[in-house]
Amino acid sequence: MVAQEFSYKEQPQTLVLFDVDGTLTPARLTVSDEVRDTLAQLRKKVVIGFVGGSDLSKQLEQLGPNVLNEFDYAFSENGLTAYRLGEKLASQSFINWIGEEEYNKLSVFILKYLSNLELPKRRGTFLEFRNGMINVSPIGRNASTAERNEYEEYDKKHQIRAKFVEALKKEFSHLKLTFSIGGQISFDVFPTGWDKTYCLQHVQQDGFKEIHFFGDKTMVGGNDYEIFTDDRTIGHTVQTPNDTVKILRELFNLK
Repeated sequence: MVAQEFSYKEQPQTLVLFDVDGTLTPARLTVSDEVRDTLAQLRKKVVIGFVGGSDLSKQLEQLGPNVLNEFDYAFSENGLTAYRLGEKLASQSFINWIGEEEYNKLSVFILKYLSNLELPKRRGTFLEFRNGMINVSPIGRNASTAERNEYEEYDKKHQIRAKFVEALKKEFSHLKLTFSIGGQISFDVFPTGWDKTYCLQHVQQDGFKEIHFFGDKTMVGGNDYEIFTDDRTIGHTVQTPNDTVKILRELFNLK
């Protein structure tokens, strides 16, 4: 049954969800007018939402201060912080799940490992604590856009993040944790099942017959992989926001 709030749309039983970095915006940069205009057109036809690993403050920086009014659904930290039509839904906490003792062990291991890495540059904020996960960045999240691009190429060559993840999997095999490499410079650590598919539980009650997902990290190990391959979604892989616009125009007959 179609939710009454969405009945004005042309296709109220269709939901389109978007990753943020690399899908709606360049990594950690702001949304373009073209993408914003395309989404405004799309929202008249279908229900739209975004789902990203970052917290809401970073998503507001990228998508704009009115983002909760411009999307029907807003999912921060994979949906652990969630909004429907601007109203906040129930949230979860990583620290309550893992406990202080295990979190301390995890943090100490990460910081020791970081201190032993051979890297050409370091900036700041290497371990970021969020509501539903922790984010680990070998170069540091304070890196500039140029430094992020430089690190991304270094990481592709030396597999810094991939090796780091393998070390964590081995050390903390007793915990049901998922390690997800996303974006250019970091990876997320969260309880298994708290990937982007977590957001889908928030949309079940609205009875969508079709759910599309757009993402750029849809390969195995990428932070879009689980929701991209989920039986409940139709996945679309993009490389840039321009790809997203192109596919949306073709798929939903937008101008």
